[in-house]
Amino acid sequence: MNELFAARLKKLREESGLTQEELGEAVGLSSEYISLLEAGKRTPSIIALNRISKYFQKNVSYFLETRENPFAVLQADERLNSATKRILTRFQKICEEYLELERITGRHCQLAPLYSGSLSPQNMAEEERRRLGLGNEPVRDIFLLGDTNGCRYIRVSLPDEARIAGIFIYLEEKDAAFALINSNLSPGKQVVAAAHLYCHYLRDRHESPIIDNLDVIVDEYVTLYSPREQFAQAFASRFLIPPSKVRELVERDIKTRRLTYPEVIFLKRYFGVSTPAMLRTLRLMNYLSRSQFESYFKLDHEAEEQAIFGDVSVEEKEISEPGPELVLPERFFLLKKEAELVAEAEEEETREKGKTQEPAPESKENTEREEEES
Repeated sequence: MNELFAARLKKLREESGLTQEELGEAVGLSSEYISLLEAGKRTPSIIALNRISKYFQKNVSYFLETRENPFAVLQADERLNSATKRILTRFQKICEEYLELERITGRHCQLAPLYSGSLSPQNMAEEERRRLGLGNEPVRDIFLLGDTNGCRYIRVSLPDEARIAGIFIYLEEKDAAFALINSNLSPGKQVVAAAHLYCHYLRDRHESPIIDNLDVIVDEYVTLYSPREQFAQAFASRFLIPPSKVRELVERDIKTRRLTYPEVIFLKRYFGVSTPAMLRTLRLMNYLSRSQFESYFKLDHEAEEQAIFGDVSVEEKEISEPGPELVLPERFFLLKKEAELVAEAEEEETREKGKTQEPAPESKENTEREEEES
């Protein structure tokens, strides 16, 4: 018990960016006691275990039980059909290949801090934006942002009957996180799903695997689901569309409290999100009346955007046929090329060593002449 508890306590503390002194103060224990717990030299008391579990918002069992491989958990999930499980087997192999490329190149991606405590989803989104240096500007590429901050996104075509928007995986023994996004979703919904899963990565990674169905990325339906999913969706909305930037644009460029539909489309193109996502945010910020919101929501957004701007942004386009079977991140291909260069360098080094070990031709002749004379 001591060894498992020690490893998980230390990992949670470090992921949360806390010193032993800070954690001890937060849970009412001495830093020396925390140090002994992390070294596996002390068994936690019931009081200490409860305080630490409550602080990190974990079940006590998290610190005491070994965790099953998340891919094995998915394969045993009776809600998933055989076709989905075959795709997940392929997904697992890609994840393993990704981690092997990181090992070969020495470029393991460091995890982002683990958020815990009483932060609201809105405050957490703003804090993560500050950490990343985004300010209040749009997230131009959520997939690239995740890949370079420890959450490796892989887009895969899933069967319609699976009704899955995405799956989050955290491999504790590898200290690695992956997010599967259903490539059959429209680009706009893929962005929302990616931001939703990014919240799980930042806050719920130790609850892996997490399967998000199609409803949890829709504000009108997510209220029917767990507080965890409601939190992640609220985070996603604030992370993708920071209200401070919306207010800045409205006050500087639009200069009206009630927005027309073309102005809504202008804003959604600026933030790179779908029209429904933009409408929901503007309604919450009271830039749209209820009647406006309902009227705008019913419009054919793709056709309207084409008529207004002469083209349609990628986030708005609905997919009429299955999406790409597999979309790997750019970082994967970069690591793959670097791994090839590493292999070539090693082969060249081996050849050079072989040459230095072979006797020179003149030396060989001299050796034969000396043997004849003797």
